[in-house]
Amino acid sequence: MKLAAVSDTDLSADPRSSIKIRAPRREDGAGVWQLIADTTSLDDNSMYCNLLQCSHFASTCALAEMDGEIVGWVSGYIPPEHPDTYFVWQVCVAEKARGKGMAKRLINAVLARKVCANVTQVQSTITKDNKPSWALFGSIAETLDADLVRQPHFKRDDHFAGLHDTEFLVTIGPFERAALPVRSAA
Repeated sequence: MKLAAVSDTDLSADPRSSIKIRAPRREDGAGVWQLIADTTSLDDNSMYCNLLQCSHFASTCALAEMDGEIVGWVSGYIPPEHPDTYFVWQVCVAEKARGKGMAKRLINAVLARKVCANVTQVQSTITKDNKPSWALFGSIAETLDADLVRQPHFKRDDHFAGLHDTEFLVTIGPFERAALPVRSAA
C-alpha cells in the first residue's frame, strides 16, 4: 500500500462527525494546557511548554477539535539521535470524546505525516498501573503487527527521588509503513 496525500481535515473516522484532527498552532497552547489541567490523571506541564509544543513541535503533535473545542491532544517528537523513532510524550482526550478511538487516531495522524516518513518504531513511557495507556499502546502494536517491549526507564528512586512511580519505556516496532491505518496527513 502506498501512502496517499490527504489533509488533516480528511482524518475524521466518520465523515458525519464534527471531530477534526489537525496540527496545533501557537494560539492553541492555552487550550491544550487547559485540557491537560482538566484531566487530573495526567502530569501537568507549564503553559509555556504547551506553547512550545504547539509551535516548535507542531509537526509531531496533533489535536482534535469538536465544534471548535479542543477535545484531544498528543504531543511527541522525533529524538535527534533516533530519526526512526516517534516518542509520544503525552496523550489526552476529554471525557466527552472518549470511547471513539481518539487517542489512537491522534497518534496515527502524526505517524502518517511526511515528518515521520522514516519512523519505524513508536516509544513512550508508562507507569505500571496506567491501564488506559497500556491498552492504547497494545492496540497500536496490534494494528501495526509489531512487537511491544517494555523495560524500566525512569526509576522511582533513581530518577524521581521517590516522588513518582517508575516509568517503563515502551517500544513498538519495528513496523512497516504500509501497516499504518491512516494514509497520510498534511
